[in-house]
Amino acid sequence: MSDATNEPADVIFENVLYATDGPLALITINRPEKHNAISLATLDDLHGAVDLAADDDNIRVIAITGAGGKAFAAGSDLSEVVDRDFKKALQPIVQGLAEKLERTPKPTIAAIDGICMGGGLEVALGCDLRVATPQSRFATPEGKLGIIPGGGATARLPRIVGRGWGMEMMLMGEPIDADRALQMGLVTRLVESDELLNEVTLMAQHLASFAPFVPRTMKAMVHFGMEASLAGALMFEKYAQGALVQTEDKAEGIAAFLEKRTPQFKGK
Repeated sequence: MSDATNEPADVIFENVLYATDGPLALITINRPEKHNAISLATLDDLHGAVDLAADDDNIRVIAITGAGGKAFAAGSDLSEVVDRDFKKALQPIVQGLAEKLERTPKPTIAAIDGICMGGGLEVALGCDLRVATPQSRFATPEGKLGIIPGGGATARLPRIVGRGWGMEMMLMGEPIDADRALQMGLVTRLVESDELLNEVTLMAQHLASFAPFVPRTMKAMVHFGMEASLAGALMFEKYAQGALVQTEDKAEGIAAFLEKRTPQFKGK
């Protein structure tokens, strides 16, 4: 990212960094000494940072990454899982953050450099897009600890990579490398570490060039379609398209294409 602006002085997070660059809000998990393990306090900070970005009309894309160059997030902080009882396990915890990332209207990107496992992977699975570096590694190792994933992996991972690979990762619990993650669709782009944030910035700029209704409607349609019947999803898609064809931005987009100029979208 270039010319990034730190968060306002009255917005301070202990465990995450928050910066903006044009249409992009970059949220960095900042516990490199713990491989960015997600403690409950870190989770609270992540919720706050995502809410801050979601409420900022100047922000069009939200990205999450990890500090230190060795990990996106190694998982939940196990020092807090030791005493987790049944009542605590039923709380949203990581699942709640992944749900927020999935449901916010703004596109979300996980920028992964290094270890992305357990709860860290589940945060990434809640994002719409995942970009990684060649040295990144991915795993759902909870079975080795006598538990199962609790942040959404059992539901989201098979939906993203298919039942076969989802079962392979969860039952075996073994790390997969970045090339395999790309092959199976867990990530869609691989870039070198020194280009990762530049790539995410370019992606955000590209998304911001669309009419504002487009990414948010596309995102909503995909999530609804994955949960609905095919007939219901197709019908809802037609109604959504019917709404967008009546916007000023649709008229501007087609006119700009025909006139071979850059469209000037207004979100109307």
